[in-house]
Amino acid sequence: MVVKIMLRTMHKDFARYNQMDSVEDAQEEFGWKLVHGDVFRPPRKGMLLSVFLGSGTQIFIMTFVTLFFACLGFLSPANRGALMTCAVVLFYKSFGGEKWKTNVLLTAFLCPGIVFSDFFVMNLILWGEGSSAAIPFGTLVAILALWFCISVPLTFMGAYFGFKKTGIEHPVRTNQIPRQIPERAFYTKPLPGIVMGGILPFGCIFIQLFFILNSIWSHQMYYMFGFLFLVFIILVITCSEATILLCYFHLCAEDYHWQWRSFLTSGFTAVYFLVYAVHYFFSKLQITGLASTILYFGYTTIMALIFFLFTDVMPLTRDGTIGFFTCFWFVTKIYSVVKVDPWAEKGEMSHVGTVNEKTGF
Repeated sequence: MVVKIMLRTMHKDFARYNQMDSVEDAQEEFGWKLVHGDVFRPPRKGMLLSVFLGSGTQIFIMTFVTLFFACLGFLSPANRGALMTCAVVLFYKSFGGEKWKTNVLLTAFLCPGIVFSDFFVMNLILWGEGSSAAIPFGTLVAILALWFCISVPLTFMGAYFGFKKTGIEHPVRTNQIPRQIPERAFYTKPLPGIVMGGILPFGCIFIQLFFILNSIWSHQMYYMFGFLFLVFIILVITCSEATILLCYFHLCAEDYHWQWRSFLTSGFTAVYFLVYAVHYFFSKLQITGLASTILYFGYTTIMALIFFLFTDVMPLTRDGTIGFFTCFWFVTKIYSVVKVDPWAEKGEMSHVGTVNEKTGF
């Protein structure tokens, strides 16, 4: 239903904008067409954004392949370690960033380093408690070997080939002087849109989240991999629709800062995930010890971070990913269809923009 309404709205916009053939009509532009000269402007903190996108792409590919093999029956829930082992191996063997030098170093070490540091602290607590659930030292060394001997070299390899490729061409040029954003209504400001954008994706997963948390903390078997894969597909579609819809509203309000907002809109689902995990801890679990409480929230933080990156970047087409890249795909498509530079036909200005070499956007 949302897709149908959105398509009808876009067709009306295309028909109305493409009727503006004269220079006088073009000077009276309105809505999302008015910001065509700024919509592909490099975002603030583009380096950090690209690092998150690279890590999220790794997590998505790992999750998709793991769920696919689980649905085929290659990973049995009776062997509880097989699923996680496959996930870790696939994560470290996924291809990495698209930038060079500092960017690729951050992609290889920032997010994995945060996760490993948290995991190592949790394991130290288990060692201190004398728990049999503590990861042996040899296994930690093996994980570090996977990180430095597989993940890091493949990240540099992916960055090398990505750097050698030609830059992405934008359908419209970027103006030298940024356009001033007009006064916005409350519901078109960044924070309300980000908060609302994570509600629907979380509604798709919270039932499965309950069973997953039960399998982790209440020692129950989880067998519904086929249904989990279906929920995964629904989550992909929901994140796409919610992010594109909010991106369209902001562009209509002449706000062209869509990059970070699109990234955080779908990623805010992780905040609802964290809130639900806190509710689950106090309502379902009978944990009283300080060490056990620290372990629960430590591992939950790792899960929330991974889910944050996961919902931000999920491959959808060759040009885009859910969250940030779905909006990138959407913005590229709408500005390539509509006529935005009537002077370009006379050869007075270039119609195609190029990627900023420093930021990659």
